[in-house]
Amino acid sequence: MTAVEVSYTEDGPADAPLVVLSNSLGATRAMWDPQVPALAERFRVVTYDTRGHGESPAPAGPYDLDDLVDDVVALLDRLGVDRAHVAGLSLGGMTAMRLAAREPSRVQSLAVLCSSAKADPQGFLDRAVAARAGGTAQFAPTVVERWLTPAYAAEHPDLVARLVAMIEGADDEGYAACCEVVAGLDLREDLGRITAPTLVVSGAEDPALPPEHQRLIADGIPGAELLTLSPAAHLANLERTLETTGALLGHLDSAGAPA
Repeated sequence: MTAVEVSYTEDGPADAPLVVLSNSLGATRAMWDPQVPALAERFRVVTYDTRGHGESPAPAGPYDLDDLVDDVVALLDRLGVDRAHVAGLSLGGMTAMRLAAREPSRVQSLAVLCSSAKADPQGFLDRAVAARAGGTAQFAPTVVERWLTPAYAAEHPDLVARLVAMIEGADDEGYAACCEVVAGLDLREDLGRITAPTLVVSGAEDPALPPEHQRLIADGIPGAELLTLSPAAHLANLERTLETTGALLGHLDSAGAPA
């Protein structure tokens, strides 16, 4: 499949090292809003909507993970950047890992948040069927319940409403096709090929992709660092904003600027 021109937002100095942030299944690039201001003080920060999400195109499926990687490579080419720091959460982390394994020359450093090298496929296949049959709005509140711990969700109803609206706004077919990407992936053999300095972040209370998924990733990538945040569910970057942002900045600093 041909790469699509994903919709993106750019912040920070144009001549600074590039950081690309990739969203989770069902979210838009706005999920990274808490991280962008601090990162953009020192980096050129690009957030984008994965195909099928937000303002990006939603070509007819099926997709595979390499299609999502191709979209990021095309974005880097559009930006005129050979090499970038890449961070992704959930589906974004899967995309980032595959990019780092397949195109090592393009990835200066890697951060993988609340993601998996191999998820249980059935739940994602079921959700793909549901999205095609009745749209994403029917299950959006249920999915968001997995994104934040109950206590945090109760304290932040406005955030819950915004997250539900993100899922409702996803293209039904594009979302379903991305569910099938997650269901079909197996990155376990890719992990050992990743050479970029890697930070893995885990949400201790993540019911969607529990901490054992991130431990497997950290154990498989040579030299990877594992950070577990608590309390935090699936979108740990929203619930533990300061810790996540600080960890990303520390990781970017230790990885150095692109050559």
